[in-house]
Amino acid sequence: MSDVFELAVSVDLRDELSEQELAELHWHLGIGPQPERLSIVTEFPFVVVDEAGEPVVEDEPRPLLAGSGAAWRVGGVLGSALVSRADLPRNGWSLTSRQEIHPDDFEKVGELLCWLAVRVHDTHRLVGDAVWIGHLRFHEALVPDVLEVANGQIAWRD
Repeated sequence: MSDVFELAVSVDLRDELSEQELAELHWHLGIGPQPERLSIVTEFPFVVVDEAGEPVVEDEPRPLLAGSGAAWRVGGVLGSALVSRADLPRNGWSLTSRQEIHPDDFEKVGELLCWLAVRVHDTHRLVGDAVWIGHLRFHEALVPDVLEVANGQIAWRD
């Protein structure tokens, strides 16, 4: 049995991202190197056992939407892209990512998605403060659930 989900994110972002934010997004999407300083998702705690056999928390930064190639459980291809919309009516950036994720990754991926939700074009806004961010589908399900951010929180289905 597997707890793998298909995450599909497809958003248009406003044209207000700094060079540092763009570099970090490229890294998270697996299309750029890791920047020296992280500002979007800043902590990646990871427990290891030290030489004395005691658990120690270390920081192990890793890109969150960088899967590529053939999907292991959900079929199809994993990948991410970020392209400029400079020549289109809505300036900014278009971001698309299709990933396989485990519920253990929901917290960190959720931080990134909440950060994105603050920067989306109004076309992604739903009723009230909610923002449509993509879809989430359990690997055995036929139909995905809408994934939205409301009040700074992502509504994961588990």
